[in-house]
Amino acid sequence: MHAFDVLGDPVRRRILELLAEGERSAGEVTAAVREEFGISQPGVSQHLRVLREHGFTTVRAEGTRRLYAVDPTPLREIDAWLERYRGFWSQHLDALGTEIARGRRERRASARPAREPRPAGSGPAGEPRPGSGPAAPSHPPEDRRQ
Repeated sequence: MHAFDVLGDPVRRRILELLAEGERSAGEVTAAVREEFGISQPGVSQHLRVLREHGFTTVRAEGTRRLYAVDPTPLREIDAWLERYRGFWSQHLDALGTEIARGRRERRASARPAREPRPAGSGPAGEPRPGSGPAAPSHPPEDRRQ
């Protein structure tokens, strides 16, 4: 059976996803798969056997429990086989990343409040810069006499 035949089954792919999170007992895997796919314990055991026989998982005994883990070797072989095809989508993914970044910059720029221009010679809040002399009033003084 070819690696893609092994991974072609959604139950076996799900088992690998579970095991990618860390080592699990056969009972844990069976419970998860039964809940999601409605497969019996013997059916799950057959899927685990196929994965083990084709090198996708390792199993070790711990007392009466069987603990399964992912063996990355066949996954590396699949990755190496896919390498020659990555050019078909890598450039498109790079372009997508560029567009996402551009959209983020535009959203940040449009979210900033517009600043009012400051008069020439003024400091950060419109105050005169130190050493630039007294501030000229922007309007005539009010007559406070009544």
